[in-house]
Amino acid sequence: MSDFLQQFGDDVRKNIPGYIALAVTEIKSGISYYSDSASNSFDPELASAFNLEVVKAKLNAINALGLDQAIDGIMITLTEQIHIIDISENNEYFIYLAVDSRKANLGLTTALLNKYKREIKGKL
Repeated sequence: MSDFLQQFGDDVRKNIPGYIALAVTEIKSGISYYSDSASNSFDPELASAFNLEVVKAKLNAINALGLDQAIDGIMITLTEQIHIIDISENNEYFIYLAVDSRKANLGLTTALLNKYKREIKGKL
């Protein structure tokens, strides 16, 4: 499994402007299958663990409200960063991506993330 995730991570790191960090995490266990950071001070596994709680809370809210809906994505905008949480169609894992908002173009970032995500779909 690690070869295709390594390729996914390499593609995201090289091609998404403003790249800060990336993690692919299983929702049920919280285990990160892959993580990478362009900054020694940014721990993507720690960030992913906290964002796992956001994902679980939203999934629980959807369930409690009886909504027949799926989460397409969650975006959190900070002063100088954008954090994107992309949940798999089967709700088994999520991709966490942090980018520098001063360098990233949101349209390009999401388009490229979707492109690379399609390449790993079904392998996790």
